[in-house]
Amino acid sequence: MKRMTMFGFLGCVLLVSGCATDRYVKDQVDPLANRMNTLEGKVGALENRLASDEAKLAQVQATGMSPADRAALQDAKETANRALELAKKAETEAQAARSDAGKSEAAARDAKQAALEAEKAAKKSEKIFRLNQKK
Repeated sequence: MKRMTMFGFLGCVLLVSGCATDRYVKDQVDPLANRMNTLEGKVGALENRLASDEAKLAQVQATGMSPADRAALQDAKETANRALELAKKAETEAQAARSDAGKSEAAARDAKQAALEAEKAAKKSEKIFRLNQKK
């Protein structure tokens, strides 16, 4: 009978210790959020830079320039567009990471709730067991 109580207690301890805490999830998610904020800032800066470069390009084209200058300017514009595309791709990946982090946090909450319910069930079982022992 002591064995059964020990096994019940051991089972409760194992169930409760396997849960992720809110703090652990937050510690895992915060670095991702910081990186995403940094990436979003860089994307915004690149968009501003691209808009500025396009405005300069339009101004230079309006004033006239040599074919070599036009080719160099076109190359710069293409490079800026590629950089913007890469930045947008990075932002999309960062948003996906943020979504995954949110799902992990929800799973941790569900696991915590399940552990609480398991602990309640274990306490009820122990109480029933003790009542049966008294009879």
